[in-house]
Amino acid sequence: MEAKEDVVIVGAGIAGLATALALKRVGVRALVLEKSDGLRATGAALGLYPNAWTALEALGVAHKLTSIYAPFTKSGDGPRTVHRRALLEALAEELPIDTIRFSSKPISIETHTEEGSSITILRMEDGTIIKAKVLVGCDGVHSMVAQWLGLKAPVHSGRSAVRGLAVFPQGHGLNHEVQQFLDLGIRAGYAPLNDKELYWFVVFKSSPKDEEMIGKPELILKEVIDNFAKHCPQIFLEVVRHSDLSTVTWAPLMFRLPWALIFGQACKGNITVAGDAMHPMTPDLGQGGCAALRMRSSSVGTSGIHCEMGNF
Repeated sequence: MEAKEDVVIVGAGIAGLATALALKRVGVRALVLEKSDGLRATGAALGLYPNAWTALEALGVAHKLTSIYAPFTKSGDGPRTVHRRALLEALAEELPIDTIRFSSKPISIETHTEEGSSITILRMEDGTIIKAKVLVGCDGVHSMVAQWLGLKAPVHSGRSAVRGLAVFPQGHGLNHEVQQFLDLGIRAGYAPLNDKELYWFVVFKSSPKDEEMIGKPELILKEVIDNFAKHCPQIFLEVVRHSDLSTVTWAPLMFRLPWALIFGQACKGNITVAGDAMHPMTPDLGQGGCAALRMRSSSVGTSGIHCEMGNF
């Protein structure tokens, strides 16, 4: 089966959905291909700083989240911690119902010219062929589209992170403020989302046991309690013990070297990348998701988008 699309976006993460919504705002329909069978909510929560909220306002979805999540400053314009799923759903709800195609995984990318315009051919895992005038890779750190463009692979920072969501059914009773704890080789902290839930994290030097832990929340939680939480105040241990196991993840922290992006090729003809596919970064500045949102909201103006095949 063969289909033709104006714009195809690979990946229904933050960058992919924000890109599709930005395009919708200027009258351009996009098809979003997502290999998972639903919205990806890995990571439990994330902090969104003022630059991200400016982007969400431009996309018309900020009000859905500001009414639920309180800022960490009295002025009301500071960062807020939000559920990752809530952010993805807020973006997805604004898109036409047939925008996202789940369980859709591209396995190869080709290009050719038709009537003087560049066309990208995506061959899908299920045998489908999709021809696109524009292809945007928002397919994460190990982006297939970034590899096709020839961008150098992200490198390991030498650190790993465990993240999770703690749930206190009767309320945690903590102040609405971010807390961080530092020890030799360890950084940990938590941030409330509401009166009953807190997002927590631990960042530490990677070890050979990393791969053993991935996808095993019970072992991850035991490792955190036995070897990391003891370096932090008792309250952090209490937060960790209240974790929802389904949200606990262990992952290496990857990033793309700046010069690999500056001197690499992030765009070739009618193909480009965005979000983690372009600029994977460590969470030290808390700007991964913010940058993905900010780029998408500002990259599409009222005059539309322009690429090798012309104007929409």
